[in-house]
Amino acid sequence: MLRFKNIYLTRTAIIISACLVAIAPAVAQKDTHNTPKMAREWRSFVKEKPVEWFGSKEAECIAHNILLYQRSCGGWPKNVRMSDSLSIPQEAAIEDEKELTQDATIDNGATTTELAFLARIYNVTKHPAYREAFAKGFKFLQKMQLSNGGWPQFYDRKGYYTHITYNDNAMVNVMILLKKLADRDALFEQITTESDASIARKMFDKGVDCILKTQIVVDGTPTVWCAQHDEKTLKPAKARAYELPSFSGLESAEITKLLMNISNPSPEIIRAVKSAMAWFDRAKITGKKLETFTNSEGKRDRRLVDDSLAAPIWARFYNLDDMRPFVCDRDGVKKYDISEIGYERRTGYGWYGDWPQELYPKYEKWLRKLSKAKK
Repeated sequence: MLRFKNIYLTRTAIIISACLVAIAPAVAQKDTHNTPKMAREWRSFVKEKPVEWFGSKEAECIAHNILLYQRSCGGWPKNVRMSDSLSIPQEAAIEDEKELTQDATIDNGATTTELAFLARIYNVTKHPAYREAFAKGFKFLQKMQLSNGGWPQFYDRKGYYTHITYNDNAMVNVMILLKKLADRDALFEQITTESDASIARKMFDKGVDCILKTQIVVDGTPTVWCAQHDEKTLKPAKARAYELPSFSGLESAEITKLLMNISNPSPEIIRAVKSAMAWFDRAKITGKKLETFTNSEGKRDRRLVDDSLAAPIWARFYNLDDMRPFVCDRDGVKKYDISEIGYERRTGYGWYGDWPQELYPKYEKWLRKLSKAKK
C-alpha cells in the first residue's frame, strides 16, 4: 500500500502536468531500465546548460525529480536521467522508496551530479528546498567517508562495494566537488557556509592522505593505483569478476590530475605525481590502436591492430607483477588479447584508451610552476 494522501496526489498531479510539458523536449524516449548511458546523458545535460536556463520551468521540474529521488540518507541512486518525465504512479513508487539506503551511491556520477544541479538552480532561484537538499547530500558524503579517508562505492552494501572506490572516478568526483566547496568556488559559495568549506577541506585532505597511502609501491618506488583498494589493508582489491587487482590506466590518470591541481603540493604529493607519470611512460603501448570494425556477423566489434603511426594508448588493467596489459571476461580469467574474450565484454567495456595523454602538457606546466616556486 503506497503511503499517499489525496491532497498530496492532487498537488503532485498539478506539478507533473506542468513538468510533462516543460521537460518533454529533453526526453526522446524513456528507457525501460537504468543504464550507464543514461547517467552519461544526465551528466552532460547538466554541464551543458547555461546559467539562465536554471531559472526555467524545465529546470524547476528536473529539480522536483531530484528532490523526489533523494534518499532519506541524503544520497541518490545511479544511472537515473533526472530529465525524464514521470507519471503519478511512478512518482508514488519513487516516494515509497525514500527509506532505501542500499542504492545511495557515488558511482557513475551519482550524488555529485545532483549536488551540482542543486547549487546551480539555487544560485538562480534561492529556493530553500534546494539548499536543504544540498545540505542533506553534503552530510551524506561526510557520513560515507571511511576513517581512512576513502569513499566506498555504495553507502549501505556489503561485498566489494565497501572497497575504497577509484573505479570510474567515483572517489575523484567527490573530491573535485569538495575542493570546490573548500576553495569557495562561485558555484557553491551561495549554497554553503564558511563552516561547510572548512569541513570540505578536512574531508578533501583526508582523501588525499588515502590516495597517497594506497599508491602501489614496487621495490620501494610508488607507481599508480588499482581501481579499488581494500578498505582495511589498503591493498589492491577485486571488484566485479573482470575487475581484478591490477595497476589501473584509467583511474590512475584521473587521480594524478587531481593531485596536480592541488595548490602548494607537499613533498609527498610531488613524489606521488612524478612517480605516477614515470609509470605512465613505462606502461604506454605504442604501435597499436584499438580498431572498431564490422565482424562476420555484421556486428560492431573491436580489435587491437598494428599501426606504426598510432598515438600511444594505455590498457585499463596491468598485471601487478610484470605490468603486462590484460583483459578479462566475466569468468575472471585473464587474457592477453582482446579477441580471446567474449563479444559482450569485448565491446561493452573500456579496455584501452588514451586517458593519461592529457596529463603530459599539464605535467610540464606543473613542473615549471614547481621550479618557479623554489626560486
